[in-house]
Amino acid sequence: MPTTALAQRPESTIDSTDAKAVYHALYDGADPNLAAEYLVARLDEAANLPCDLPDTVDGIAEWIATHTDAVGAEYREYLAARRNGAPRRYFRSRAQALYFLKAVAPTKLVDGAWLYGVLERWSDPDYQPLIRIYLEELGNGVPDKNHVTIYRKLLDQHGCGNWQDLPARHFVQGAIQLALAHGADDFLPELVGYNLGYEQLPLHLLITSYELNELGIDPYYFTLHVTVDNADTGHAHTALESLRRVLPRVGDSAAFMRRVAAGFRLNDLGLGTVEAIASFDLERETVAMLAAKSVVGRNMHSDYCRVAGRTINDWLAEPAQIPQFLEKLEQQGWIRRGEPAENSRFWKLIHGERAEMFGVFSPYEQQLLGDWIATPRNGAEPAVPRTISHRAQRRSIDTLEGTGQRSHAPRGVIRHVFPADEHAWETIGCELRLLEAQLAATASKDEAMALLAGLMAPSQHHTSAGLMATRVFARLYQ
Repeated sequence: MPTTALAQRPESTIDSTDAKAVYHALYDGADPNLAAEYLVARLDEAANLPCDLPDTVDGIAEWIATHTDAVGAEYREYLAARRNGAPRRYFRSRAQALYFLKAVAPTKLVDGAWLYGVLERWSDPDYQPLIRIYLEELGNGVPDKNHVTIYRKLLDQHGCGNWQDLPARHFVQGAIQLALAHGADDFLPELVGYNLGYEQLPLHLLITSYELNELGIDPYYFTLHVTVDNADTGHAHTALESLRRVLPRVGDSAAFMRRVAAGFRLNDLGLGTVEAIASFDLERETVAMLAAKSVVGRNMHSDYCRVAGRTINDWLAEPAQIPQFLEKLEQQGWIRRGEPAENSRFWKLIHGERAEMFGVFSPYEQQLLGDWIATPRNGAEPAVPRTISHRAQRRSIDTLEGTGQRSHAPRGVIRHVFPADEHAWETIGCELRLLEAQLAATASKDEAMALLAGLMAPSQHHTSAGLMATRVFARLYQ
């Protein structure tokens, strides 16, 4: 651990135990002091976690093969069980699946960030595998391949963009990735170890992809990771190759490998995918959503409509009254629990283009309310209507477009639409023309690569300028 280097640095003014504060601070700009503090604290926290990573490169290669085979076998068992009538393993409802998209957003929206710091080593061939992984995480500058761009579109499509108020544990993994992005020089072995662990194919990725598709939610972001992380030619293989390249040939390789294992353990901190899915509580999430809405809505209703003798504004005046308000709505017949949402008068007020409260509730919030209404008070599973899988939706849309007919996509389904000319987006806005001028004015390749790398930071690479910078960087890097 680079304790000497850390001792020479002034302490950050931000509490390094506050994952959310660290996340936002590091996302907004580089702070090596804060990054180092946070990483040291998290490495200490993870030091006693179990780790089955072998201590030799050859051993790790065998470990990867064994892990991949085990995941494949478990997934085959899952598929066999589903064919025999087993229910979904993770998502009891579509609302839970959308909650999952929001719950893991802090991590997904900095996907690949841990590798950003190695871009400055672009002229060193030993760092080529790590840089190649980062460029592929960024889609090599192609918008519909950039992982963060894809996930942002998925969140926007389903109205799941309100993730900033999630509890701090949701931000731990994202904060670790951002800290590694700004601490690559001092924490290279830990970065390599973290990358090695993160790029292994987990069982939950395969299952979530399958079940999201079943529920009519585009699984592309997740299926993309199934393919690019494969152990044969994908990121899992490249992660091992990157370890081979940077492992000291003269220095203390055993000490380096111990630090690699320490970085590997960082993957187990914070809120994991399965835990995030299991943390969903339909009642709690619905009440919390309505309580948040009440802050704005408590002064927006007329006095004509009353529930249990009180105006809507009175009910919404105190968020703590929401559970009782819902109970009164049910008692007076506005909500019919345990029945399809369409049977409730309250649902008709919020759903549909002619609804009195059209636009008040996002697609995710409507899904929450719809699933909550359809769930009986005894907590029994609601009768879930048949959902057209996302792939079936796409086939239907593609077939219509192939015949020249108008495509009526199911509500909430949005295609990934980008210009047919892959370079067309480069002409949008004067900012990109300014970047071209700045690149033309650089005096050397080193200067040009430094300019481009600055726009490939975790907070920038998915913007128009960042995408263009990534494309140019990838071309110059070849």
